[in-house]
Amino acid sequence: MKKVIVKLENFRKQYGEKVVIEDINLEVYEGEFLTLLGSSGCGKTTILRSISGLDKPSSGKVYIDGVDVTNLDPTKRHVNTIFQNYALFPLMTIEDNIGFGLKMKKVKKDEIKKRVNDMLELVHLLGYEKRKPKELSGGEQQRVSIARGLINNPKVLLLDEPLSALDQKLRKSMQIELKQLQKKLGITFIYVTHSQDEALTMSDRIVLLKDGKIEQVDTPVKIYEKPNSLYVADFLGESNLFNGKVVSKKDEFALVELEDGNIIKVIAPKVKVDDIVNIVIRPENIKLGVKKVKENCLFGVIKEQIYDGAYTNILVKVCKKVIKTMFMGNDKIYSKKQEVFLTWDIEDAIVLLGENDEKRK
Repeated sequence: MKKVIVKLENFRKQYGEKVVIEDINLEVYEGEFLTLLGSSGCGKTTILRSISGLDKPSSGKVYIDGVDVTNLDPTKRHVNTIFQNYALFPLMTIEDNIGFGLKMKKVKKDEIKKRVNDMLELVHLLGYEKRKPKELSGGEQQRVSIARGLINNPKVLLLDEPLSALDQKLRKSMQIELKQLQKKLGITFIYVTHSQDEALTMSDRIVLLKDGKIEQVDTPVKIYEKPNSLYVADFLGESNLFNGKVVSKKDEFALVELEDGNIIKVIAPKVKVDDIVNIVIRPENIKLGVKKVKENCLFGVIKEQIYDGAYTNILVKVCKKVIKTMFMGNDKIYSKKQEVFLTWDIEDAIVLLGENDEKRK
C-alpha cells in the first residue's frame, strides 16, 4: 500500500465572503509527481501555499507524513518551495544561494561545501559556483533554485509554475530534466501549472481543479482518455463535441441520434434509451477518407488545412458543425471544398451523460 505523505482533509479556504477552495480531500503519495492543474483563479496556488504554511486554511486539516501541520510554522514542515521568479539573492554567488538554507541552520562549512557541490553536479552546474545569478540564463537560474530547494532533503518539494518564464524549447527540456531528477531522488513533488502540456508530460497523477473544487484526479492517460466531465475533456487536449439522444440500447452498445440526424454507435453500458449524451472524439482519432463505410461515418466538406510542422490539422464542415481532425506530417493532401467521410473506432468515442443525468456514467 502506498504511503500518504501529504493529506488535505475537508480543506476549505476563503477570503472574506469569497470561497477559494471548497471542502476538498486529497492524498499525495510518497515519491510521486503530483500536478495541480487548472485555469487562473481555480485555487491551485492556494493549496500549495497552505501545504507550505504560507497560508492557513479557513477550516480543515493539513497533514505531512502523518503529522497535523495545520498550525505549524512553515520552517518546521520539512517542505521547500520553488517559485516562478526563482527568488535568488542577486548579490550572492551561486554556491552561496544554494547553501543559504544550510548556513541558516548553522551547518559546518565543510559539510555545506560538500552538499553544495553534490547539488551543482546533480543539476549540471559544476563550475558555476562563483557566478552571480545575473550571469546565468533563465534555465540555469531555475536549476539553481531547484538545487537550493533540494539541498535540505525536504519530504516534499512544492513547485509553483517554475517553468512559466522560460521559452518553449527550454521549457520542454526542463520538463524532462525535472521529471528525471524527481525519479532519481524519490522526493515527492507537488507541481502547480495551468499548462496541460506540462501536466501530461511530467505527472504521475493530475488533480484538475475548477472554481476551488476537484473535477478529477487520475493518471495523465486516464484523465485524457477517460475524462469524467465535459470540462475535463475540453481542458485537456482538443475535442470534437457531439450532442445526441440514445435511441436504442443492447448490452454495452447504444445507438445515438445526433442533432443533425446522423446515427452513431457507441460503447456506453450504463446509459438508457432517451438519455441525452455528449460524445467527445479527439481530433487525432478521426480518420478521413473518400469512401463511405458502414458504421460511424459522417459526410463532410474540407473547410481548411493547416500545417504546423509535426502535424497537419484539417477542418471539416459536417452540416453546421466544424470538426477538427489531425494527423502527423503532411503526406495526406486534400483540397478545399473536397467531399470526404469522417470515421473513428468505436472505442475512441468518449460518452458523457448530459444535464438530465450527470451522475450516471
